Amino acid sequence: MSIETPGLRESKKQETRQLISDHATRLFLEHGFEETTIAEIATAARVAKKTVTNYFPRKEDLALDHHEEFTASLARAVTDRADGESAVAALRREFNAALDERDPVAGFAGPDFARMIADSPTLTARLRDLHDQREEALAAALAAASPAATPAIAPRAAAALLAAAHRLLFRRIQELTLAGHPNDRIAATLAPEAAHAFDLLDASLNASPDTAQ
Repeated sequence: MSIETPGLRESKKQETRQLISDHATRLFLEHGFEETTIAEIATAARVAKKTVTNYFPRKEDLALDHHEEFTASLARAVTDRADGESAVAALRREFNAALDERDPVAGFAGPDFARMIADSPTLTARLRDLHDQREEALAAALAAASPAATPAIAPRAAAALLAAAHRLLFRRIQELTLAGHPNDRIAATLAPEAAHAFDLLDASLNASPDTAQ
């Protein structure tokens, strides 16, 4: 009798999760998110319907399967920044890296995927919720790094401004994608726009050190 190691079990789980996600994405793109059912996804992936919901409790998570990375991304950039690096500088650096990598988490998902989201009220609402969650996580990270005497509103205010800039940049990538621009052109367009946004943030937030250092 063969015994599966924890590593092998985890690998199989990841393979099953990816299989379900791939079939779900294909069906969503072919038929639309609202029109595709969990049962159809299960049939395509050759798994039980319960298996799909075990891996993806919400149907939206099948489409936005990078949601955990997305909501944690800004907070992680602040938490992992180098000593002496401001929050604005860390987030600028991380966004520029995302542009260079054409990172899907930053919004580089391709025209078909962008259209699927734009055409789905459910996914549009879920994306707004994820942006809000990302802001909340960033506020918590800024609060944890702030001096004890920092006013309670300061990290939340800084997070609101920083998250709003990232929300705008994400939307710009989606807009340009839907307009038919290729990723390289989108990145070239966004680079100076992002620099302008971060310059504004740097001038405002770093003038009040407790909010962004």
